[in-house]
Amino acid sequence: MSLRLRLLNFWLRLLVKPKLRRIKHPHELRDSLERDAMRFFAMPDGCNIVPDLIRRPSSRANSGMIEAQWVSRGRPDRRRVILYFHGGAYIAGSPRTHRHLAAALAGAAGVRAILPDYRLAPEHPFPAALEDALASYRHLLDAGYDSREIAIAGDSAGGGLGFALLLKLQQQDLPRPACIVAFSPWTDLSGDSPTLVSNANRDVMLPVSKLQETVEFILGSHDRIDPFASPLFGDWNAPPPSLLYASKHELLLHDSTELAERLRAGGGDVTLELWRNTPHAWPIFVGRLPEADQVVSSAGAFIARHLDAE
Repeated sequence: MSLRLRLLNFWLRLLVKPKLRRIKHPHELRDSLERDAMRFFAMPDGCNIVPDLIRRPSSRANSGMIEAQWVSRGRPDRRRVILYFHGGAYIAGSPRTHRHLAAALAGAAGVRAILPDYRLAPEHPFPAALEDALASYRHLLDAGYDSREIAIAGDSAGGGLGFALLLKLQQQDLPRPACIVAFSPWTDLSGDSPTLVSNANRDVMLPVSKLQETVEFILGSHDRIDPFASPLFGDWNAPPPSLLYASKHELLLHDSTELAERLRAGGGDVTLELWRNTPHAWPIFVGRLPEADQVVSSAGAFIARHLDAE
């Protein structure tokens, strides 16, 4: 464990976890995350950022446009792309808070990444985020990308959203992406995960006391084990190759370990990496934490390998 990781864990436990416990409304979390991103998360050198707009299906009452950002480093292969979904518990986060991570991952893979600014709860509860995720994927297909030229990636809620999107593609018999990478994905919103108890004190960042309240913002009275909300409970049929990272000490450990088993049972090729002493979704500290840099580099190589498989 690096010295920087020790210091990060101390800071998260001493200051961030109590702060998250005190937050009463999603707007507070959004504002805090945006401020922290501006202060702590610098874009890697040589990055390019290009805005884009994604159209939602015009037949729906919530038709409109989804803002998005393309990010890249250097001279990427423009024929291949990562569709990146940011974390933030479905109530916070944006392309601005996570574009540094997406840019680093895209740079490691030698491609571009697009981050949709999907709608957040409680203003836009489930299934708004999934509808926007599907619209974003269709946007890439309509732009001429073959599904084998698309990788999906995300952290925390964004990782869960990526797997929910895979289930939606499976349901609608749409072409699957080349692969998926997820950093500490939130895939079980039921509240019954055993590591919510066993890791409640070991997790240096996430307060378990806020989980139920957050789920109510997202789902209201909707079924907590609906697979499109909690993809852990999905019926998987030959999912694309998956790479999952999780900390052995985080609340959402079971969300990754159990999902890996279910993906394998459904015929998936799954790589699961469990790290000790790291916080939830630690790759977000890429550029500042050696353990984050190592994961992003390995994840980028995984994506490059599968995008080049054809």
